[in-house]
Amino acid sequence: MMEHKKTRRVALGPNAMLHFEDYMVMRYQLLELIRVEKITGEDNLNQELDAYNPLIPDGSNLKVTFMLEYPDAEERAQRLSQLIGIEELISIQIDDIDPAYPIANEDLPRSTAKKTSAVHFLRFEFSDEMIAAARGGASWNIRCEHLNYQHSAPELPEQIRRSLLRDFA
Repeated sequence: MMEHKKTRRVALGPNAMLHFEDYMVMRYQLLELIRVEKITGEDNLNQELDAYNPLIPDGSNLKVTFMLEYPDAEERAQRLSQLIGIEELISIQIDDIDPAYPIANEDLPRSTAKKTSAVHFLRFEFSDEMIAAARGGASWNIRCEHLNYQHSAPELPEQIRRSLLRDFA
């Protein structure tokens, strides 16, 4: 599983990581949760499925867990207060087609007026044109346009692009 996850992780600058979710990752995480927390009973299992299923791409999108990583608690608190709205300013652009911006945190709000969360759940919807271009080998540009965190990911390695392309039906 760790090798698979490596093909689904993209650093965005020194303190942000995009974890692209898929069925295999969600299945593994759910099975681990069930095992560790000893979850039993149909109702309890259905509750967990209801929580995890929305994180699986449905053929026209990519689902991402976006994490801001600041190991020092004091620095993290300061930075999170400076990065409000960052979850709306991540984009994925295929070739020179207009970029996709995320629909963020559909489950519940994760930011307040004082700070953003260190973890956000993002859904990037792709047009048919974007999917076709990506399948055709077009370049991917992933970037953050937040005033206080402007970074672009390096060109995605072929292994990561192939892994992400499998999410499109």
